[in-house]
Amino acid sequence: MFLTLSFLLLSSISIAIGGPTVISVSNGGRWGRWGNIVRCPAGTVAKGFALKNEEMQGKGDDTAVNGIRLYCRPRDANTPQTIITPSQGPWGSWTSPFVCSSGYLVSFSMKVEPPQGSGDDTAVNNFKFRCSNGQEIEGVGLPWGSYGGWSDSCTNGICGVQTKVEGPQLWGDDTALNDAIFFCC
Repeated sequence: MFLTLSFLLLSSISIAIGGPTVISVSNGGRWGRWGNIVRCPAGTVAKGFALKNEEMQGKGDDTAVNGIRLYCRPRDANTPQTIITPSQGPWGSWTSPFVCSSGYLVSFSMKVEPPQGSGDDTAVNNFKFRCSNGQEIEGVGLPWGSYGGWSDSCTNGICGVQTKVEGPQLWGDDTALNDAIFFCC
């Protein structure tokens, strides 16, 4: 009981001091494994993102979003820029970046297709982010699935990411990117 109360007290203190340290959403896909956490360099914050998308395959196996990368820059400048890329699927190509007009990324929502049974599964199909200035920016993904709720907000911005990716299934249905969590500065 003491441990539980201590944990709750410490969690409440960290939230009161600077908000959450990790943000997530509840609609991520169920397949894959979590990769390594990647973080922006010290003194930088994520101000934009890009997606790695596989185009619709017609009668082939669709995977939709295979990866996400963050564009990290100093909080009060646009240069220099560092791109961080967590685990990703092998298919598709990178979009141009989607960047806050001012400010930095603070929260996100994911568009996810639920399991299709015997149909073609894709999991993550797109992302939306909110910027510290209130702007919402949306990637260019594929049409399947729906957006879930918004994550909590990182008071000082997003500075890291970890992704859950299903690797190639050889004879099975490939989904690639299934989930992501983001780390607050």
